[in-house]
Amino acid sequence: MAQHSPAPPRLCPDCNGFPVVAIGTGTLLDNGTRGTLLVACHLCRGTGSTRTATPAPIVQREHA
Repeated sequence: MAQHSPAPPRLCPDCNGFPVVAIGTGTLLDNGTRGTLLVACHLCRGTGSTRTATPAPIVQREHA
């Protein structure tokens, strides 16, 4: 019988699976290390994968 394998996860089209990056600020901290900022991908919000290639549209509803 054939063996079924799970579908591979879909990579985020913006970050290509690298959702969080560390950016050096150049600031020297008190302990001698450099300050860094962790920045997450805006599309997948730091997960590295997404269900669809395009984000869902934002629907705004007015309350009566």
